[in-house]
Amino acid sequence: MSAILSEPAWSPRATSSAAPVLELVPGSKPLISIRGLSVAFDNGPTTVPVLYGVDLDIRRGEAVGIVGESGCGKSVTWLAVLGLLGSKARITGSVHLDQQPIHQLTGDQLAPIRGKRIAMIFQDPASALNPVHSIGKQLLEVLELHRGLRGQAARAEALRLLDRVHIPNPTQRLSAYPHELSGGTNQRVMIAMALAGEPDMLVADEPTTALDATIQAQILQLLTEIRRDSQMAMALISHDLGVIAEVSDRVLVMYAGRVVEQSSARQLFDNARHPYTRGLLAAMPDLSGPRRRLVAISGSVPEPGRLPSGCSFRTRCPQADDRCAASVPAEQEVSLTHHVSCLQTVSA
Repeated sequence: MSAILSEPAWSPRATSSAAPVLELVPGSKPLISIRGLSVAFDNGPTTVPVLYGVDLDIRRGEAVGIVGESGCGKSVTWLAVLGLLGSKARITGSVHLDQQPIHQLTGDQLAPIRGKRIAMIFQDPASALNPVHSIGKQLLEVLELHRGLRGQAARAEALRLLDRVHIPNPTQRLSAYPHELSGGTNQRVMIAMALAGEPDMLVADEPTTALDATIQAQILQLLTEIRRDSQMAMALISHDLGVIAEVSDRVLVMYAGRVVEQSSARQLFDNARHPYTRGLLAAMPDLSGPRRRLVAISGSVPEPGRLPSGCSFRTRCPQADDRCAASVPAEQEVSLTHHVSCLQTVSA
């Protein structure tokens, strides 16, 4: 058997504080429900599909990790939900927020939802924050827009939010500009701005990118703390399985615009079934076990519009056979909370 399908070299047991699985109320309604979400972009006379029928439910207080290499469709999924993909995007499928459809809303109709109901932290705070306005001006603008706060009430709430995300000397930081702050502090400012609207759900898109290990751990701890205190739902987008293991109750693995495996975090890391998921795990070092050579997945994610026939992963999978080229694998139920889309599903 190929090394890519061997027991993973790394597991969340090696981390300092893997997040516990959230105990959800049986039969509870999802906060957000996504069905058949597909995205294609106009490219002159043709359209290029990039997302193929994503299904996802997230309940209040639940943290769902979405993992995969760059180009797998993680960020596009949520940009499509929030209507942020621009005029060239062709989006189909349905999105319900608290059982109310929002997929047909556009422009100003989505404004009360963005930031107020669903907030998003973008992966690069240096480009997401406006360099010509102070931190205070940008934070006060969010408070006025989403909560109608002005004057001293808005300033007091801005100071409280900066203190909530553990930024020292919040009074001084209000008058600072983004270029005067470190990357970690700017990321905390982004989190404070996301929390300013008191959202029901937070989408964190690579929130620890380009941060050193210590600051990364602090940001993850902060997100977990805020989620538990407020019962806010969270979707954490990352290519880093270590980050996903720290804070997620449930994990979706995406590849080439499709969800290929999903389960509780504990099940995924203990018993991954899809060859792609196992390949990602095999590429992670084990911090507590013996040193071993890491195993990389050969090749790269195919370009949108140039996917191989059948299973998109088959050209990189050592277990692929003729069946894999014939059709896209249907989702199989491994257990009630564990599903995988693979004709060569790896047994435990």
